[in-house]
Amino acid sequence: MRPLTGLLTDRSALFLDFDGTLAELAPRPDAVVVPHDLPALLMRLHDRLGGALAIVTGRAQADLKCLLGPLSLPAAFEHGAVRQTAAGESALPTPVSLHAALAAAEGLAAQHSGLLVERKRTSLALHYRLAPELEALCLSTLADAVRGDPALQLLRGKAVVEVKSARVSKGEAIRAFLQEAPFAGRSPLFAGDDVTDEAGFEVVQQFGGAGIKVGAGDSLALHRLPDPPALRTWLQSAPFLLHTP
Repeated sequence: MRPLTGLLTDRSALFLDFDGTLAELAPRPDAVVVPHDLPALLMRLHDRLGGALAIVTGRAQADLKCLLGPLSLPAAFEHGAVRQTAAGESALPTPVSLHAALAAAEGLAAQHSGLLVERKRTSLALHYRLAPELEALCLSTLADAVRGDPALQLLRGKAVVEVKSARVSKGEAIRAFLQEAPFAGRSPLFAGDDVTDEAGFEVVQQFGGAGIKVGAGDSLALHRLPDPPALRTWLQSAPFLLHTP
C-alpha cells in the first residue's frame, strides 16, 4: 500500500462511504454513533473542495438525514440506486420487484430473533450481526429468492446480505458524479471499508485517482487506513484545511 501524504488536495473530488468508514459499525444500523465533530468536518471539506464531496453509502436517504442532521451534501444512497446531485436533483433508477426477496427475508427473520430486515426504497438488507451463525442460511435463502431474475443482484457485506438492482453500484454512482460539476476534471478519491466499495475503488482508479481501504481485507484500493478514527484524523490533517485563514 502507498503512503497517503499529499493525496488529498483542494483539487480532489472526495467520495466517502459512511458505515465502517466515517463512523464505526454497530450491532444494528440504528445504533451507529456519529462522532460529534463529523458534520462540521464534512462541511469544511465540502466548502474547501468547492462542493466536490459526496457520501456514497448503502444506507437509505432518510437514514443519513437522521444521522447527519441538517447537513446536506451530494450523495449516493442504496449503493448508488438513489443519487442526490450537487445541484440538489435526485436521480432514481427503473424500479425492480423485491416481493419474493422481501417475503423470504421476512419469513426467515420471523423464525430467528437475531435477524433484522431493512426495507429501503429500491433494495432490502438482511442483517445478521447479532446472529453470525446464520450467515450461510441468510445467504442461501436470498440467493434462492433472486435466482432466475436478471434484474436483481445479491450483494454481500459485513454481516449483511442485500438485494438490489443489478444495474446500479457505488462505482456507477461515482462515475455519474465525475461527469458533473463540481466533480468533473478533479482527481477522485474514494474511502470505503467493505467489499461493496470495491466497485468504487475500481472507478476512481480508472479516472487516475485512488481508493482508500479502511480496515483489513483484500482490496483493489491503492491505499489503506486501519479504522474510521484514522480516516477522520487524515481528513482533518488536509493541508488546505490546516491553512484555512
